Amino acid sequence: PAIVRMATMEGAFPMTVEDDSIQFFVPRRRALLPIEGIHVSRSLAKRIRKNQFEIKFDESFEDVMRGCLRPEDNWISEPIIRTYTEIHAQGWGHCCECWQDGELVGGVYGIAIGAVFSAESMFHRRTDASKVALWAMVERCRELGFQIFDAQVMNPHLASLGAYEISQASYLRRLHKHSNVYTPWSLRIATPG
Repeated sequence: PAIVRMATMEGAFPMTVEDDSIQFFVPRRRALLPIEGIHVSRSLAKRIRKNQFEIKFDESFEDVMRGCLRPEDNWISEPIIRTYTEIHAQGWGHCCECWQDGELVGGVYGIAIGAVFSAESMFHRRTDASKVALWAMVERCRELGFQIFDAQVMNPHLASLGAYEISQASYLRRLHKHSNVYTPWSLRIATPG
């Protein structure tokens, strides 16, 4: 956890690579989701209104992480699962879960430092379950006083939800500005100045 904390403050995040080692990556551009809320399509809004999923927070953190595992080309490994599960136990790792008929069908997890939430990964086993989880996570983060919702690296899926990119330098300025702000979910980092 201490290494993840230090890396996060430098704008880096861990990924397991082909030889099963863990390396830290720093993107040239950073993807953020608007803390005011993600773009909600008509079909997603309808699904949210119908309450098709029961939304919970922080009840099955490790299960959400394991749900994010892919059959191949995984960047998540057992050491990463152990580390982030410990981060969750320390109180700064969080997840949003979508449940249906007693089954975990989607979710998103990440870490909170100050007023910055960094989403790490998400998954779904039912249509739109990951989008609903992400929507609910952004909503909860805003309610708790977060200022930044970091989605790390842009992709078409994030773009369709309203994600935008900023330079890594701009991201670091925002991160350092908001890292020592209290929220009920956060690890507080004392920053100089």
